Amino acid sequence: MADLDPVDAADFDWTAGEGPAAVVRRIDRACREADGAAQLNEQAVLELKHHGLERSSLWLAGTEPATGRAARGSSTAFALRHGDQLDLAVHPEARGRGVGTALAAAVLEKMDRVDAWSHADHPAAARLASRWGVPRARELRIMELAGDVALPEVMIPGGVTIRTFQPGDEETVLAVNAAAFAHHPEQGEMTLSDLRDRMAEEWFDPAGLLLAVGDDGGLLGFHWTKEHHEEVPAFGEVYVVAVNPKAAGRGIGTLLTSVGLQHLRDQGLDRVILYVEADNAPAIAVYERQGFAVLRAEVQYRGKPRAG
Repeated sequence: MADLDPVDAADFDWTAGEGPAAVVRRIDRACREADGAAQLNEQAVLELKHHGLERSSLWLAGTEPATGRAARGSSTAFALRHGDQLDLAVHPEARGRGVGTALAAAVLEKMDRVDAWSHADHPAAARLASRWGVPRARELRIMELAGDVALPEVMIPGGVTIRTFQPGDEETVLAVNAAAFAHHPEQGEMTLSDLRDRMAEEWFDPAGLLLAVGDDGGLLGFHWTKEHHEEVPAFGEVYVVAVNPKAAGRGIGTLLTSVGLQHLRDQGLDRVILYVEADNAPAIAVYERQGFAVLRAEVQYRGKPRAG
């Protein structure tokens, strides 16, 4: 039986080279290498980086009894809870030993509802969700544009200007983002604090946040690109494409996507990825016409867990 070790907030420092944060990073890195996907999404990492465990709870698990902070180096799994959000990961070398089941049992008994992502659509996640009766609620497709795909020529129509983000654009960008993603469970709720957290990251480049502006100065939409230089080889991402609903039907989304892709190519990033809802057939069709192909899927399980 795996020993479960709740982590005290005072012991957690995301930048520390040892201790519970280092254990979380080690397990996450091993899962990424084995599964092709990180176990912690960007929002979870930013929460840990900027707020530690002030608003979250963390449990570590291992095959040896935990006797304090030093023993956590042997931990083979973690569960991170933030409200209804749950991230659970087991080191690839420790899978199949019941550690994930034990963690899920300990954490889910404390939760009335759960919202959990399987970032690699792993069959073990599906089995855990089935055991606790948590339904599959949502699927994202990760699509990829290979470097040998030719980009279409960018044609900027009259009445539209493309420019880069400038200080003072924050509130306007947030307003268009909220309107464009009004029914999106995560993106549409971005706050000024969330925006500033992302802009404080090393990857942020204002030249990669491209705005489409009308003749009246109003924001028609934006394409926020992201560069992943932490990977080898580096690659780009269509991070956010948001179109002001008032500008719908003018081809602004396609224009901004093309402008952003060209920007990433100009930075020497030939390979580009993006995330799109699996049931958004029109968007997928647009991306396929631009040369994107499905790389993998991520699945969200959401609901009230029953007794396991």
